[in-house]
Amino acid sequence: MTPKLSCENIWKIYGADPKEFLRRHENNPSEADFAGEGYVGACRDVSFTVEQGEILVIMGLSGSGKSTLIRCLSRLIDPTAGAVKFNGEDITEANESRLIDMRRRQLGMVFQNFGLLPHRTAARNVSFPLEIRGLSIEEAMTKAHNLLKLVGLNGRESYFPHELSGGQQQRVGIARSLAGDPELWFLDEPFSALDPLIRREMQDEFLRLQRLLKKTIVFITHDFDEAVRVASRIGIMKDGVLVQLDTPEELITNPATDYVRAFTKTAPRQKLVTVGKIMLPGVGVPHGLSISASTSIEEAAPRVLRSEFDVTVVDDRNQPVGRITRQGMIAALFPEEMAQ
Repeated sequence: MTPKLSCENIWKIYGADPKEFLRRHENNPSEADFAGEGYVGACRDVSFTVEQGEILVIMGLSGSGKSTLIRCLSRLIDPTAGAVKFNGEDITEANESRLIDMRRRQLGMVFQNFGLLPHRTAARNVSFPLEIRGLSIEEAMTKAHNLLKLVGLNGRESYFPHELSGGQQQRVGIARSLAGDPELWFLDEPFSALDPLIRREMQDEFLRLQRLLKKTIVFITHDFDEAVRVASRIGIMKDGVLVQLDTPEELITNPATDYVRAFTKTAPRQKLVTVGKIMLPGVGVPHGLSISASTSIEEAAPRVLRSEFDVTVVDDRNQPVGRITRQGMIAALFPEEMAQ
């Protein structure tokens, strides 16, 4: 099956003649080449795919290239080299007319800056892209009211942006981005400007909407806690390079570099690592306690630590696949202490 989105060897280089610079170095410039010739590699040979209905989170510190990458994916800026394929179509080759049509009908975007029109009410902000598409005011407003209800703003349709809280303004922005019923949704740090409590509420709202709508999403954030709450997979960027792309559990248990290890150090390990990751070969006591391989170590710990014997780990068909020991559980819960 064709991925919903395919990012293939994307480069975004800033400098006098980035295409010639890349060609001269045979699509593999070194750090010394960048520094010596005064070029900046904002995205460096980035490749990945996003499947239908997946939430892919791209994260990294400020300056890592994550926002540049999402702007290349959405063609807000043109990559220096590489391809971005949406449903198999290379949007880097799309002309202006095709891009406009895709943004109106197939692509949705939400950014940290809400970008609401101050002279329009919440409903008129949401109806704006529909009006541009040629819907009548009546049709556009009906859909706008339904979308505002969907994001929890029923009763605030006539409010102007300055009359809404930050979280409410972002809900209007989300509703507006959904107006065209996009197949692919780009979100660039959509909640980072919000207070922590409101941010948590918006994450909950986002997850509720995803359960209902099942969109394919590329989500940018610098917050690992936020990433693990929403992501199917997480990609970590550093200096324009996609260092590792994996599930949250794999990033924690098998970090590809010291940078990834440091980045995931404060992750809620006990919630993300499953028994299947720490089990040993063999089985526990016959007819004794068993635990599913997909159970988090946080949930499994009380049962394992109370057991006098090794606990059998079973798969989703209730077939034995391994065992977990008390010592193994302690090591999984307190890896740094056990390593000393």
